Amino acid sequence: MTSGLARFETQETADGGQINLSGPWTVRNVGEHDAALRAIASSVSNTPRHMQGRVVIDLSGVTTLDTAGAWVVHRTQRDLADAGAEVQISGANATQSGLIQLARESDQPCDVEPDRGTALEAIAERMGRAVVTMASELVAMLNMVGLVLVVIGKVIVRPRTLRLTSVVSQMERVGLNAVPIVALLTFLIGAVLAQQGASQLKLFGAEVYTVNLVAISMLRELGVLITAIIVAGRSGSAFTAEIGSMKVREEIDAMRTLGMDPIAVLVAPRVIALVLMLPVLTFIADIMGLLGGGVVTYFALDISPQIYLQRVDVAVASNTFFVGLIKAPFLAMAIAVIGCLEGMRVTGSAESVGERTTSSVVKAIFTVIVLNALFAIFFTAVGY
Repeated sequence: MTSGLARFETQETADGGQINLSGPWTVRNVGEHDAALRAIASSVSNTPRHMQGRVVIDLSGVTTLDTAGAWVVHRTQRDLADAGAEVQISGANATQSGLIQLARESDQPCDVEPDRGTALEAIAERMGRAVVTMASELVAMLNMVGLVLVVIGKVIVRPRTLRLTSVVSQMERVGLNAVPIVALLTFLIGAVLAQQGASQLKLFGAEVYTVNLVAISMLRELGVLITAIIVAGRSGSAFTAEIGSMKVREEIDAMRTLGMDPIAVLVAPRVIALVLMLPVLTFIADIMGLLGGGVVTYFALDISPQIYLQRVDVAVASNTFFVGLIKAPFLAMAIAVIGCLEGMRVTGSAESVGERTTSSVVKAIFTVIVLNALFAIFFTAVGY
């Protein structure tokens, strides 16, 4: 059989058969004969009458042999031997024999088990990988924040560049449409907090301080935290799914082709809208939490609305109210940036959209809780 300069032919002999190779058997030529040589070994296995007994692979006509050719010769010899034939290689010079021997040695199974290390080393490795991953995620988030701030800076310099329609639309979606769920959940949380606090404080005859518990907890911590978590699951995931779907449909690539900046068109309006609306939602959450606590204290402790409001006024200082509102824009920035960043990372399939949406929600809620804790420590440290 001939293909280019390299060729081989088979012939029957009295005690079996012979395969004659000639020409340059190099990486450029061996691939063309691969299937045919495999078929010879298969025929020996499936047809015992064909090329039984002794088979000689003659290399006397081979002008050039590299490692690829040597591997094919060795593999053919191995396959024929596995099929039941007695195989011999003849006509090879010292260099060719050395290459074939090298291929034979490389075909031996490796009995060396990799060093897996101890359990402690495995734990340390996983922790190290987690730290590196968190650091890279933090860098990516800060990079996205920087890009958004650059766009906002351009808007401040040139207000006409603000995509007001997009911002207002996003404000409606992330703010106005979220009011019912935020109001309902924070009302219930305020009610549960008051009920549990009253049941415990009664043991000490201090049930009147249930009002202080509800007011300080809701205004300082729970109102903004619960609202941010709700928004992270609701709006953050929506940001990822929307931008990810556009990435799948190659709409973002089309924007770049038209000279439009996806950060300015898609990301900045969402960030601005959420930064503006989360403080509003936090205020609503605070009011509804206080309302839920007031309802429970009225029926459980017989505290009238007038007394309840008086106790709230005594318990709550102005800084208690503003602590929650100060945290809201920072939490909103984190949620919006993570949602948009994960959307930009979608690769090109519906499965990727789902994975990134899930990742967005998890990362956003984790970041919100961490930031809220850091703010709580900071405000306590400075006495605010």
